[in-house]
Formats: sequence, structure tokens, C-alpha cells
Amino acid sequence: MSENTRNPIDAYAPKEIAARVETAGVAKAHLNVLQTIALGFMAGAFIAFGAMYYTVVVTDSGLGFGAERFLGGIAFSLGLVLVVIAGAELFTGNNLIVMAWAEKKVTSRQLLRNWGLVYLANFAGASASAVVVHYSGVLQLNGGEVAKTAVAIASAKADLPFLEAVLRGVLCNALVCLAVWLCMAAHSVSGKILAILFPISAFVALGFEHSVANMYFLPLGMLAGAPITLADMVGNLLPVTLGNIIGGSGFVALVYWAIYLRPNPPG
Repeated sequence: MSENTRNPIDAYAPKEIAARVETAGVAKAHLNVLQTIALGFMAGAFIAFGAMYYTVVVTDSGLGFGAERFLGGIAFSLGLVLVVIAGAELFTGNNLIVMAWAEKKVTSRQLLRNWGLVYLANFAGASASAVVVHYSGVLQLNGGEVAKTAVAIASAKADLPFLEAVLRGVLCNALVCLAVWLCMAAHSVSGKILAILFPISAFVALGFEHSVANMYFLPLGMLAGAPITLADMVGNLLPVTLGNIIGGSGFVALVYWAIYLRPNPPG
């Protein structure tokens, strides 16, 4: 069905989504350095907004374990909603550029250039947001209980064993990239938002690890008095980032490339 004859309420089929993701990956890889850094900084700040919202929502909620985590996950979804709808460059979502790389439409150098610039810009945006939040007085809401929540979140992340952090990173970015994938199926803003809510709230509720979110949570916890160091932060971000790459690039991008875009062997 052509774009002109498509019913506007019909979602794109998976094979069409694969082509759209590949095209988007090529465009992302060809952004100039200034665009990439600026959009990456914004994405870090956008994810930080979702993390801020999450922290307040789960503080002293009294809802019980499952309901609190579900509601917190819905709140955290704000971050990816802003990234997708407003437009920004997020490292975890950009793992899908691997589809274009596998099709040889993006070189390894272009892929690594995008990831490197976006990762650093995401860190700058998220950590700068943590500094602003700390000095804004937001952590003193509810008699300082929000600060206690921020410390608890950061401390729990810093205490994760390496393998657990990797595996939680894998599971997290499989869901994040599937959320982006589902967004590519939607035609409307409301459809894209709905596509984001359940995968993202699921990874948050299940306690999976998102590297860019941790670029906000860990610095904020340090500023709020959590007993963690820069080495602890690196000790979390390294395995989580590795897991995010495996989950997004391997379990989503390469799998769908093999299913829908890989040339069929002769015979």
C-alpha cells in the first residue's frame, strides 16, 4: 500500500518499520557535529526530566510495591516522549542505527562517531540537569523526603554487581528500542506517546538499567549525600552501557535487520 492510499489510522507494518528505522539511522549518522552535540545534550536533559518526575512520584507514595513502580514508570516515560516528539539524539535509541550499518549504508566510523558524540552530550545534559535540580531546592520537597529517595536510588545503582548491571542494561534497552520501533509504526503524536508508555514503564517497574538515566541519578545522588564516588559511577555506567548496546543493537536492531532487510541467499 502506498503512502497516498494508506488509511491514516493503520500502523506501518513491521517490514515498513524496518525501512523507516534504517532511513532514520542514515540521517542520524550524517548529522553534523554541532547538531549531534546539541540534540544529544537536549536528550540528556529530557531523560533527566523523566527521572525527576519519577523520583517525586515514588517518594512516600504509599501505593505498595507494584503500583508505585508502575506509576513511577509512567512518569519516567516523559523522558522518551520528549526525545521522540520534540526531537533529540539519545544514545540508547541510536543503537538502532546498527540496522543501517548492517545494510552498509552507514560506516563503522560514522556509527561510532554518532555514538561517541551523543553519549558524551547525553552525559553533559543529564549531569547538568542534576546540578540544577540539586541547587533548585526541589530535593527538599515533602520535608526533604525527595532527597532521601534520590540518595536511595543512586546508592542502589552503585551497589549493583557487574553482571547484574550488564544484564539489566540488556533488558532495558531491548524495551527502549522496541518503544522507538513501535513509535515508527504510529502516524500521530498520541499514537507515538501510547507506543512509548508500556515498554518504558515496564523497564522502570522491573528495575532495569538505562545508562542515560543513570547519568542523572548517580550525580544527583552524589550531590545529595549518597556515599558513592566517581569510581562507583563509572562502575555502574560501564556495564550498563555495555548491556544497553547488546540489548538495543543485538537483540532488536540486528534481529529485525536479519528478518526484514538482510538479502535472501540464492537458491
